[in-house]
Amino acid sequence: MYIGTKIKEFRKKRNVTQEELARHIGVSFQAVSKWENNISLPDITLLPLLANYFGVSIDALFDFHVQEAENAVRTIAEEAYRHREDNPAKSRKILEDGLKKYPDNAILLNNMLYVINYTEHPDETISVASALIEKSDDDAVRYDALRFLAYAYKAKGDLKSAEAAIGQIPELYFTKLTETAYLMDGKAKMTAAEKQKWISFDTLLQMMDKIAEVYEKDGAVDKAIAEIGNALLLIPILKNKAFDSYTAYFTKQVRRLQSKRSRLDNCRELRGYQGE
Repeated sequence: MYIGTKIKEFRKKRNVTQEELARHIGVSFQAVSKWENNISLPDITLLPLLANYFGVSIDALFDFHVQEAENAVRTIAEEAYRHREDNPAKSRKILEDGLKKYPDNAILLNNMLYVINYTEHPDETISVASALIEKSDDDAVRYDALRFLAYAYKAKGDLKSAEAAIGQIPELYFTKLTETAYLMDGKAKMTAAEKQKWISFDTLLQMMDKIAEVYEKDGAVDKAIAEIGNALLLIPILKNKAFDSYTAYFTKQVRRLQSKRSRLDNCRELRGYQGE
């Protein structure tokens, strides 16, 4: 957005010289020349005078159209999203090009967090997430950035900073979907409840996996197997093929843990035999 370029464009449309424009708004023609060559910017107090002289809005001087910019950003984000899973490098390039045109745009920065590998590039993730936290007024976006910030700090081994980042996210015991399901009736209630059901079920399975991780780390392999076994029992109850990947994953986990338990039992038996 070069305001000098727009001033030159409007001046030529009005068919006036730099000297005439300068005389009308009370500056030197050298100042106008510097504006039009994008060497310097007009003082902000002169913008209303310039807009009035050309018969345009101040926004027009900046060539700034909010709705057009929002639509363009949305298009860029949607295109990047289409390639996020199968070609993250392409998705990233689309977002980088978008950020050149719309610097520090919160939507594009938020999408960028999903294509940066925070494990391999924690510092870059921290930089993007920090910028997003500072610039965005949208709490949901800021909380998402804090989540990525915590993951990146953990990847660097800085658990104290990771905990501090997570600590800035408020503990919520309700969502828009749950409240809609409680308050509304008919189709609105059904839609909200159905969406929240699957979100909650997905979260439940993930948390059971995390509990099993803790059990395994503490050496309670039997408890880890039992927790994952319970998750496997739950999946077929709701009869949703979208969770088939969880069935495959948990089945592998059970087999791995059973194998680990067998090795541990063999080691105990061997130690017992040697003790005798």
